[in-house]
Amino acid sequence: MKKEITIIGAGLVGSLLSIYLAKRGHQVKIYERRNDMRQEQMSAGRSINLALSDRGLLALEKVGLAEEIKNISIPMHGRCIHNLDGTTAYQPYGKEGQYINSVSRATLNMKLMDLAEQHGIEILFNQKCEAVDWKKNEIAFEGLNTELQTFNFELLFGSDGAFSAARLQHQLQHQKFDYHQYYIDCGYKELSIPPTANGDFALEKNALHIWPRKDYMLIALPNLDKTFTCTLFFPFEGALSFSQLNTKEKVTNFFEKTFPDVTQLSPNYVEEFFNNPTSSLVTVKCFPWIREDKFALIGDAAHAIVPFFGQGMNCGFEDCRVIDELIEQHENDWATILQQYQTLRKPDGDAIADLAVNNFTEMRDRTADPMFLLQKKIEARLHDKFPNKWIPAYSQVTFSPHIRYSEALKRGEMQEAIMQKIMQLPNINDIWNSEEVEQMILAQLN
Repeated sequence: MKKEITIIGAGLVGSLLSIYLAKRGHQVKIYERRNDMRQEQMSAGRSINLALSDRGLLALEKVGLAEEIKNISIPMHGRCIHNLDGTTAYQPYGKEGQYINSVSRATLNMKLMDLAEQHGIEILFNQKCEAVDWKKNEIAFEGLNTELQTFNFELLFGSDGAFSAARLQHQLQHQKFDYHQYYIDCGYKELSIPPTANGDFALEKNALHIWPRKDYMLIALPNLDKTFTCTLFFPFEGALSFSQLNTKEKVTNFFEKTFPDVTQLSPNYVEEFFNNPTSSLVTVKCFPWIREDKFALIGDAAHAIVPFFGQGMNCGFEDCRVIDELIEQHENDWATILQQYQTLRKPDGDAIADLAVNNFTEMRDRTADPMFLLQKKIEARLHDKFPNKWIPAYSQVTFSPHIRYSEALKRGEMQEAIMQKIMQLPNINDIWNSEEVEQMILAQLN
């Protein structure tokens, strides 16, 4: 029996989920708190360009959208590290031919909403979720210029982001709801790099650019209009922090000293620094995600993570794919579908949250370290020679959708412990590509 399904939130995950459900024959309606972004000019400064990788692409492929979304993306084959002395170093991702895709959050979201409507899904905007009555299966929304309106629902999905109203209603009416949120001490601010005078990309377009500076970093991702969206991840407080960079002179001095090449590439960086908002980064873990056969949290509403592994969207898209596979297995037994969804995805949501925080340290602290680069060369060599025995943690997460996040975390920690021992060898710089080192590593895997 087909259901009338209500989704709260028309963001990336809610829109994709609606397409999956509509293709299964369900009648789907989405309620979105914001205005229709397709009808208004997007404000700058809050997007954080997204890195679409294999997990997200697989989810899109399942509904026939992968190629269409690739057409609005730019492939990034590796990291380009910008050192303080002006030199650069290139670190390829995975094996040859593997890459992640830079895509605009807003452009992707609008495309998915268009596709959802093409599948017969109704999206209602300016609808703020105010209350849910779980006994009566009723949900109340406040419109832009309307009084509170109450609707019945059969099955409800909360896909309304890290600060989910659906999750709050679930939490307030659940005796044993476990909830944790924590902020990292860094926030972010967006800047931009325009095209060159002759209209070309100012940097290598097929790379994710990183300026690692130990306690903070700047990154840049390419856009289709040949600009780069830059994001400064920087402490809120302290000697070097957003709170201290409070005059144009201080900002100019800081950038000229710390990111001298960026000052040449981004003529408006000072104005953008003060005009664009400073935003925070939160991790959310909670449990349970479901309520019997009538409610489930999905995407950031269930597992908000920081963006340093580029997996927030990919993880949410994978949620959609898993739910669809469970529908295939259990048809309309929604109690079983939701229970198994929670059982499968909760450990993975927790794992990618931890992996994302760990990757922040790697990106800002270690990517410029010669010993770290050597470690990655050793790991790449092992992966090339023994692809079934050694898969680098980054490749497990980014290019191996058949490996669960929870398994990637476990394997990654084991491999990192092995590599820390190897990197302590007194002559590792001379013997890193030797059979001796190779056998030492393999012996610890068995």
